[in-house]
Amino acid sequence: MAAQSGLSHPALVRGGVSVFPPVPLSAEAAPFTPMEPSGWGPGSQSEAEKLFSNCAIKLRALRADSVQLKEELNLLFDQLLSENYNRTFEPAVNIRPEDVCSLLKHASCLVPLTQEHLVIKLCQVVHHLLNQLKVIMYEHTLDVLVNYTAGALKVCSTWTHTDVLLALSTVVYGNGPQCHQHLSDLLGEEGFLLQYSSPSQSNMELRRVALTCMANICLRIPGQPPLDDQYRSVCFQAFLKTLQSTKPPDTDELFYCMVIQAALKGLQCCLSGGKWKFGGGEELGSVLAALKRLMFQGAPGVIVEWPAVLYPAPLPQYESLSAAKTAESPKSLEPPKDVAVPGKSKKRKSKGKGKKTKTEESRGDEREEGDAETVPALLKGRAEEKQPASFLYPSWKLNSSDSEFSDLEGNAQSKLRVNHGRVRQGALHCLLVVVKAVEKRTLYGYWSSFIPDSPIGGSPPLTLVTIILKDLSPKVRLCALQVLSAMLDSSRQFLAVAEDTASPRTSYTPFSFTLATAIRELHRTLSLALLAETSPQTLTQVIKCLAYLVANAPYHRLRPGLLTQLWKQIRPYVRHRDVNVRVSVLTLYGALVTTQAPLPEVQLLLQQPDHSSSMGVFTPQDSGLSWRQRDGVSSPSRTPVKHSQRSSSTHSPHIPHTPGEEDSRRLWLLQLCVTLVTQPREDQSDSEGVGGGAALEPPPVRLEALQVLSHLVRGYFPLTQHYLCEIGQVSARCLGETDTSIQLHGAKLLEEFGSGIIQQYRAENNVPESSRVPISQVVQFWSEVLSGPLNRALQNEQHPTLQASACDTLSSILPQAFAQLPDKTQLMCITVLLGLTYIENYLVKTAAVRALGIYVLFPCLREDVMFVADTANTILAALDDRSTNVRAKAAWSLGNLTDTLIVNMESVGVDFQEELSDMLLLKMLQAATRAAADKDRVKSNAVRALGNLLHFLRQSQMTRPAFQQPLEDAVRALVKTVQSEATMKVRWNACYALGNAFRNPALPLGKSAWSHEAFSALCHVVTSCKNFKVRIKSAAALAVPAHRGCYGDTERFTRVWCSLATALENSEDTNDFLEYRYSASLRHTLSQALLHLLSVSQSQDMLGLGTSLASEEGTGIREHLMKYLRAEEGGGEEAEKDIRGESLHPRERIGSVEQILIRIKGLKVEGEEERGKEMLSGPSSVEPAPSLDSGDRHPLCF
Repeated sequence: MAAQSGLSHPALVRGGVSVFPPVPLSAEAAPFTPMEPSGWGPGSQSEAEKLFSNCAIKLRALRADSVQLKEELNLLFDQLLSENYNRTFEPAVNIRPEDVCSLLKHASCLVPLTQEHLVIKLCQVVHHLLNQLKVIMYEHTLDVLVNYTAGALKVCSTWTHTDVLLALSTVVYGNGPQCHQHLSDLLGEEGFLLQYSSPSQSNMELRRVALTCMANICLRIPGQPPLDDQYRSVCFQAFLKTLQSTKPPDTDELFYCMVIQAALKGLQCCLSGGKWKFGGGEELGSVLAALKRLMFQGAPGVIVEWPAVLYPAPLPQYESLSAAKTAESPKSLEPPKDVAVPGKSKKRKSKGKGKKTKTEESRGDEREEGDAETVPALLKGRAEEKQPASFLYPSWKLNSSDSEFSDLEGNAQSKLRVNHGRVRQGALHCLLVVVKAVEKRTLYGYWSSFIPDSPIGGSPPLTLVTIILKDLSPKVRLCALQVLSAMLDSSRQFLAVAEDTASPRTSYTPFSFTLATAIRELHRTLSLALLAETSPQTLTQVIKCLAYLVANAPYHRLRPGLLTQLWKQIRPYVRHRDVNVRVSVLTLYGALVTTQAPLPEVQLLLQQPDHSSSMGVFTPQDSGLSWRQRDGVSSPSRTPVKHSQRSSSTHSPHIPHTPGEEDSRRLWLLQLCVTLVTQPREDQSDSEGVGGGAALEPPPVRLEALQVLSHLVRGYFPLTQHYLCEIGQVSARCLGETDTSIQLHGAKLLEEFGSGIIQQYRAENNVPESSRVPISQVVQFWSEVLSGPLNRALQNEQHPTLQASACDTLSSILPQAFAQLPDKTQLMCITVLLGLTYIENYLVKTAAVRALGIYVLFPCLREDVMFVADTANTILAALDDRSTNVRAKAAWSLGNLTDTLIVNMESVGVDFQEELSDMLLLKMLQAATRAAADKDRVKSNAVRALGNLLHFLRQSQMTRPAFQQPLEDAVRALVKTVQSEATMKVRWNACYALGNAFRNPALPLGKSAWSHEAFSALCHVVTSCKNFKVRIKSAAALAVPAHRGCYGDTERFTRVWCSLATALENSEDTNDFLEYRYSASLRHTLSQALLHLLSVSQSQDMLGLGTSLASEEGTGIREHLMKYLRAEEGGGEEAEKDIRGESLHPRERIGSVEQILIRIKGLKVEGEEERGKEMLSGPSSVEPAPSLDSGDRHPLCF
């Protein structure tokens, strides 16, 4: 029966080795008993085991030449088929897989293919044993059984093939790749499976089993290789043809539904069996069109002409009414006469036959979750006049008053209705697989076919929303919501175009407005589903779907109001009796406070008084909270919470507030989350706390509440900063609990709050002093936290993840507050972090090294030579770790430490450089050089550290023999990185590092052999790199050397000039639009670099410079330099700063150019002075530079 309803259970192969399910070790486990030679334990066999053992012994004793072979085989097969081996009903059944394989192999040798009745019984035995015992077969057994069944298909009569294929489908379940020797016979052009699965096959049962067999071949078990693409493609086409074919005229609808179910399951296995790429043309559109048609299989009132192919389009493809049934469709779409509709309170009772039909439907797993109810008063007035009332209210709420069928007819109709529901459910499952398999950008073109854009204008289109609101089966509605959630997931980039804040256009509708309308329609329809849904599982998915919508929609580009309505509507569900519903509501609140935070609309909602968001809100779920009162029995755990009680229950009595702050700063959501985490639940269900006193909320609710608190602190810190003490108490309580997950979320909450304080004190954020958390409160906050359970979490070696999270919390201390902590507290933090870097667990080591990399930037610690040295030694040890994550964080921390060295060199001076050990510097230089050859994650910060170290080294250190080779290796490592095919971020850092190294006046740039390689690499990048940001940084590096001697001889200097000039000429040549936005900044940096070269040039360079400026290229250079002087091109912040990061006014630029010109005029070149001036002078027609104080024309005239 299992195979007839879907896929048979596996008979799996694992390379010839039997794999047994793991048995957990336990003190209560039965003692080990050695097996007898026959394989069965003495005195412990169940009836099923005894029967199987006896049959196996008798079967092994049979010989092919036995006179009574046929009768004995028939009797043994009947005995094997009569027993139930399902471990669900008989847990004590313990039949070894090898015994089953041995029995089946021996039986297949005894039954000749000419004895068709015995062949059928053997196939039934194969299916029965493999399906119920979940046997993992040997590879030889698989080969024998596939050979036997394939031979039976060739030799035996057609009437036996249904049972043969049923056995084959059980044998090949998940073993498709292992059957490669037989796939050509089964799936070839003349293969049996292709013939029997063809739409021309009249035997529907044979067709269904063939499709099931193909689905089992395509099924992929985790850990196994996928089926060969050739055969997957063959199966895919067979499944698609079945889905596209219409029902044969003389075929029963029920059998047709079962065939479609098998094809849908097969298509699902085919698409999820490995990476799948849809072919060109209309293949994807054909699949989506077939699935959309089957999504509405058997749905009442849906009589349309479905398109054969769906095409990518920004507007929906409306289905047209079927011509043959146009006259019937209006009648079928009308609501029944005796239907509860909005505005009518009268409701007739159903008769017994109607109840019987519903009962039989429940036997088919399609039972409804609640009785039909009248529409709540809230829906009054929402119905639009152009649409019938039944459209606005979900159809599963509308029930007929009388049964239209007799008992037998009702039973048949119930089965058909159940199978129609399974077809719809299978189509949606298949669509979910397609949504996950297809690239998001490709799928966006088909959105309009599955998501509505507007409720106005004629009959609404048939979309996923139609199923969510109108399908009778809660399972189908759940599947539709899962598909919609998958489509909305990660759609932020696509939905970012949506906008409806501007006034609507009358001439045409922009695509941005269409997307905005679709978002509003999704809000409207999902809100209706939220109000009407009665199934807790489906209700949970409705709220999750809303969370996906909120997380991806651009509400800052939409008219306000959507989130306000949703905020108020989900408020009552926080107290829902189902735990999963409560968790999903908190997930939705988390999405609301995360999306585009801080959002003004959400900020106003957070600041609303408690009563304003709950007055007048009623949902059908409110009645569900007190469901026991319907029968006149009140339960304390189900008594509805009054408004005053809710208000008081969501606020902690221990929170101090000044009278003026209470109304304006009270955050209902924050108080709710604190209550859910710390307070006992008031209304507990039967399974929660009965007889055990007051109990806290279940762990999933508490964890989600802590996550909402973290999101709230991250996105709306100015509102939550007033709850400093309360958040500290909540975190301390969580850290003191035994549940590791609660402890982790408590530490995360502390980290978010600490990060929020740090952001307030950053100078670039310009937060007024009066709006910041006072330093005294921050110091007190961290003093209490560090003296509490956080210290125990840091030392909890049994839970490394908690230790790592505690390290992250330590790294979020405000530097100014850390300086005011007691000395013993500071010493404790540093000591703990240094010690945790020697823990073997990579998570702990990574977090500890990262925290030290942050501490080394603290002003109160960076001048402490001992701390810097200890941190450096710890980082050097971590750079040799085998974990890439540890090495990446160690390189990042080394970059921070070398940043500190540069700051100390500029602020403290030579004293700090002399105190730091030369040997430690040498080790850091060598370690950073080795790390520069590591993976990109490590390399990006290793080159940053190299640049800082080369900048920090003194003249006395560079002249020492021990430093000369490491110095050369370090520069060559930077050069190699610049020229490599690494990521652009790595190359950008390498160019920056070379420029940083060039700032060291002690670096022998003009004399060393490696300097030529460094300049050549930068010249190559500035002219050829596709990434403009890398070009900008390389041009800035070429302009760093302060003296002419650093550039080497005249040939190298001229090459640098020509490279910059070529890069300036090609600064607008790019095929990537994203790079074009940096072209202005690139031209600015190149112009500044060229002027810098002119400012340091000497007489021997005039010939090369003059030749360049006199050429055609020189005309472009003069034009760009003139634009630079006039500051006509605004390139953003980067374009307004020179290579040294100093902002220059246009007047200052012109003044610096005048000084350059005066210096050039003073240069004397024997024999070529006049020629050089003539070449440097531009054509007389060029417009002179503006605002020059002297009236004379300069030799370099722009």
